[in-house]
Amino acid sequence: MKYYEVDFIMTPCTQDAQDILSALAGEAGFETFEETATGLKAYVQQALFDEEALKMVLDNFPFENVTITYSIQEAEDKDWNEQWEQEGFEPISLPLPPSKGKGNLTIHDGRHLPNEVSQLSIEIDAHLAFGTGTHETTRMICSMLLDMPLAGKRVLDCGCGTGILGICALKLGADSVVGYDIDEWSADNTRHNAVINRVDDRLTALCGDASVLSNFTTTPDDLSSGFHLVLANINRNILLNDMERFRSVMAPKAQLILSGFYKNDCALLESKAQTLGLSLKATRTDGDWACLLFSLD
Repeated sequence: MKYYEVDFIMTPCTQDAQDILSALAGEAGFETFEETATGLKAYVQQALFDEEALKMVLDNFPFENVTITYSIQEAEDKDWNEQWEQEGFEPISLPLPPSKGKGNLTIHDGRHLPNEVSQLSIEIDAHLAFGTGTHETTRMICSMLLDMPLAGKRVLDCGCGTGILGICALKLGADSVVGYDIDEWSADNTRHNAVINRVDDRLTALCGDASVLSNFTTTPDDLSSGFHLVLANINRNILLNDMERFRSVMAPKAQLILSGFYKNDCALLESKAQTLGLSLKATRTDGDWACLLFSLD
């Protein structure tokens, strides 16, 4: 994934001004921020960068005494996860509900095997892709999947990363999974992990954004078309932008699980979902992060 690095110079540079700028830039599509002595460095996907939206943020900055200038350059294209990939991660266990049997669902890498025999296990080999179960948002979605009847379901995994969510759904009985990710290496990593977990015959990974969903058509009231469950662990702005596309490929009575955002974003996402005929069924939180379950009634 290609990113721009935007260096903001603030005069004067105060903590309050940095906090406000990072919040407003986040609404304009920026994902990651680093405070500097003179302001802020921010990172945004090149494909999602909207300089007009950024200029509007700066033109309407609420601190009149603060002057902000910025410069743009391509962020260094390197393996940001290299050290993490070499070290791996400790196994993560989620207790199975009574309906799924006794024991745990354990997520682990090839270097750190579970200390105990698990009822279900998922091995993840992560290369330049998000999704190992270590993040709160991934754990919350996996926990929701454990509580759902997935037998025979067709599942869509939006922004699949390592493929962990789709693989989890398949291990819990889903019939098939289609995943897509804007990063080619993520789609490749999903396919790789599907092979490791022996579910590659039921998982398809595509490279692209939500526009790939135009290849999938649904017919109203036809239970044989569309996805029964849509999963999306992506940042808030992309969810708001793509939710209508998610809705367009959902089968009647389908469900949608969203995460990747903070608790204070829930109301905005719920409002968008309601306009598409989706009703909120459950909310989970872990720290500052949230996960929402919607149903197409």
